[in-house]
This record gives sequence, C-alpha cells and structure tokens, in this order.
Amino acid sequence: PWRYPEAVNILSAYGHKKYPKLAADLFRATGVDPEYVRSGHLVLNTEEYDQAKKWSREFSRKVSYNQKAQFFSRINNKEIARIEPEVAENFLNAFWFPAMGQIRNPCLMKSLIKDLIQKGVKIITRANVEKINTAAGKVVSVETSVGKKSAENYLIAAGAWSALLLKDTGVSLDVEPVRGQMILFRAEPERLRTIIMNNGKYLIPRRDGHILAGSTLEYVGFNKEITDSAYSELWQAAVNMLPFLENAPVVNQWAGLRPGSTNGIPTIDRHPEFGNLVICTGHFRNGVIIGLGSARIAAELINDSNLNKLKITSGSPYSLL
Repeated sequence: PWRYPEAVNILSAYGHKKYPKLAADLFRATGVDPEYVRSGHLVLNTEEYDQAKKWSREFSRKVSYNQKAQFFSRINNKEIARIEPEVAENFLNAFWFPAMGQIRNPCLMKSLIKDLIQKGVKIITRANVEKINTAAGKVVSVETSVGKKSAENYLIAAGAWSALLLKDTGVSLDVEPVRGQMILFRAEPERLRTIIMNNGKYLIPRRDGHILAGSTLEYVGFNKEITDSAYSELWQAAVNMLPFLENAPVVNQWAGLRPGSTNGIPTIDRHPEFGNLVICTGHFRNGVIIGLGSARIAAELINDSNLNKLKITSGSPYSLL
C-alpha cells in the first residue's frame, strides 16, 4: 500500500475507518453478515522499510488509529511463526499490520442490495444501457434493453465498461479492462487467520475456512475466461506461502475485469458538459477498500454538497480533465 498515490490512500483510509460500522449496521438491518474481520496483514520478505514506516505513520493518523497501540512493525521469522505458524519457514522477515481488516465481497453486496430494497430502492438487473440521450446540457434519459429510463441525476459507475458508455457523450476516459483470476482453497476454519502477501500475490482467510488466492494482472480486453496457466501460477504462489495448501482442495477458479486506470487513481467527477451526470470509475485493484470513500464523493457531487468538509475539492485529485 505504501506504493500507492496519496489520492488512493485518502480513499483507502476512509474505507478502513468507516467499514466496521457500516458492516455492523448492515448486518443489524438485513441479517446478512458482510463478514468484516480485523484479521491483520503480513507482507512477507520485503525490504521497503522506510517507505512502509512513513506510509503507516501517515495512514494511522488518517484513520484515527489508537496511537498507544502499534500499527506497523517489522518482524523476524520467529515472530511470523507466532502470528501464523503455517507460513513457510524460508520467509525471514515481514511487515506486520495488526489493525488491518477485510470484508467478504459477495456478502457485502448481498447485504447492501437487501438494505437498499428494504429502503424502497428499485434495482433493475441484466439491463444493458444502449444510448444516453442528452439535451440542453443535461442527460434526459437512457435507452436500455428493458426500455427507456429517466431520472433527475445519473451516475456512471460501470467499472471496466464505463469508457464505452461515455464515448457517445464526447468523453474519452482512461479506463480499460484488466483481467484478474483467483482460486479458492477449502481448509479448516482458522487454519489461516491473517491476510498474507508476497511478490504481489495474496491469501485471504474467510470465516468458514476457505482461503482466497489472488490474483493475476492480465491485459486481454473484455475476456473473462479462466486459464490453466493462471491456476498454476496462483496455486504455486499460495503453496510457497502456506505449504499445507498443497493438500487442500481447490474448489473454485474465476476471473473478473478490473477497471484499470493510470496509477490506480479513480475518476470521480461531474461530466464537463452534462451537469447532472456524475462519473465514478477506474478503481483498478482496490474497488472495495476505496469504493466507500468514492461513493461518498459521488453522492456529494450529486447533491451539490461542499466537498471541502471531506478535505477533497472538486477537480483534484480525481478530476476527469
């Protein structure tokens, strides 16, 4: 995370600070648990100590972390074994972030959808937007595969497909699809308790014992096919970190298309010509953690609120232009 631009870290800090309460509120309102867990995070065999220390100091301040507790430390292999006994012995050092949390994406989405429906929001699924109709500096309607839809305000948050939607509005958006493949191991609950990362690959434990291994980074257009080569790459990286996974069954493999953008900085801004159209896309590999702050900014733009109270001003650093 210390390699990310400040614009990404601002949104990431907002997410870390707000997700615990949001998850609890959603669970209470819907009965669907988003499974937020403060699991901690181990980054194995990395030497970027000065960068990580500086980032952690600034990040912990942003999230109002308890300064009496330790947010970041560099630990040796004995301390790694104390935190996660199953980690391979050849990892000699790690960065340890005990306060880092995680949330289970599908459960979060199920909970959010149920909450919105309970609040009277109508959700239309499997509807392709075919045309955006404009007049007098405004969007007036959208043509979809299920008919014409009209609203007072419009938001394009279509991930990797956002640039295609915006073409007809005269905007060229720096967003492209980037395929990420993942595999899922089945293991006993709490066999792994902590997120671990090495050389760009990560393992995320789930409450039910499943362990998510990710992910690839592939520029193959709008192709969501899974491949044997990605399976082998992810499996080997996972086993290198946690040797016991060699005998754990892989129960799923899938691919998603990330909205790739320059430096991973999303675009969150009003359309330069159509004032009732807001754009929120380009979150790349951090859609969940920076999505909450992005949604807040998009909502403030739609409501014409003052972004200064978020310490973010319109046009910087998430400007379209």
